Amino acid sequence: MREIYESTLDRLLADAVTPAVALAAEGGQWPAALWDAVEASGFALAAAPESAGGAGGSWDDLFVVLRTCGRHGAPAPLPEALLANAVLGQCGLAPVEGVLSFSTSRVPLEHGSASGTLLDVPWGRHAAHVLALSDDPRAPELLLLPATGLRHTPALNTAGEPRDTLHLDAVVPVARAPLPAGVPHDVLLLGGALLRSAQTAGALQAVLEMTTQYATERAQFGRPIGAFQAIQHQIAVLAEHVALAGIAAEAACAESNSACVGGYAPLPIAVAKVCSAEAAGTAAGIAHAVHGAIGFTHEHTLHLLTRRLWAWRSEYGSLTHWSQRLGTAACVGGAQALWPAITAGGFAPQTATASP
Repeated sequence: MREIYESTLDRLLADAVTPAVALAAEGGQWPAALWDAVEASGFALAAAPESAGGAGGSWDDLFVVLRTCGRHGAPAPLPEALLANAVLGQCGLAPVEGVLSFSTSRVPLEHGSASGTLLDVPWGRHAAHVLALSDDPRAPELLLLPATGLRHTPALNTAGEPRDTLHLDAVVPVARAPLPAGVPHDVLLLGGALLRSAQTAGALQAVLEMTTQYATERAQFGRPIGAFQAIQHQIAVLAEHVALAGIAAEAACAESNSACVGGYAPLPIAVAKVCSAEAAGTAAGIAHAVHGAIGFTHEHTLHLLTRRLWAWRSEYGSLTHWSQRLGTAACVGGAQALWPAITAGGFAPQTATASP
């Protein structure tokens, strides 16, 4: 199934995501043709249960979908739709077609309506629906909120992707349900970190390919710059980070299906986010150094990937956030629990879902 997912989406995005499309999206133009092709392919519903009309794809299978989105720098909320429909399915709610996003902000729910603000909503200005949690700390509810026509404050991340604030004023949810037992109360934060780790792994892979190709083509002093030991060393370091981030993200997706109650494995996800965030900074620096002056120009396509690396490394928890979370969990568990936690893929339940 993974091979089918990856090859199908790779062909679709290779045709639909051109530098012109990416730059137009950064300029505020909604990539309608790209999103129509994604919806027609059925990928937006791939994580929804089969009983609800989805494909029932596991995160282990869908890792290649997320990685492919990152490799092409796809300017569309397919990863967000995957996660939102997966969580809707976990809560027994029907999947949603159309532009679907989510926010990690908690909103007050009073007399059946929600008021407040949803911060940093990916593609919020274009979303038809957005997923959020109520602010009840003991029993939060999952809320599917209509987003069309909501007042919004536009904002962009470093890559020029919309990260808008949506303002809710007594908005009645389209659907709502309590989180089932075992689903962590920060499920959208964990899921968001999982998405960005896998997307970063894909973007890193593309940056490595672009950098090695340039090093073999660009000649200096009578030979390709890739023949110089200093350049070889830098590309080797880049390759190490790309491999580490890819393995960590893939492990987090695999463990989030079988090794964790509720479908999301906090320890592997935290590790993947730390590895991908660290790799993003190192890889972008090396790639631009190897490309030299041409790599810093707007005309070169390298920035379409490196700016996403810089943006995604901070979304849904920065390197510091997840490092602190790992450290807190390790300290609470104690020295005797550290190695068993590493081999088991998770700390004890009381520390696995604790907030930093």
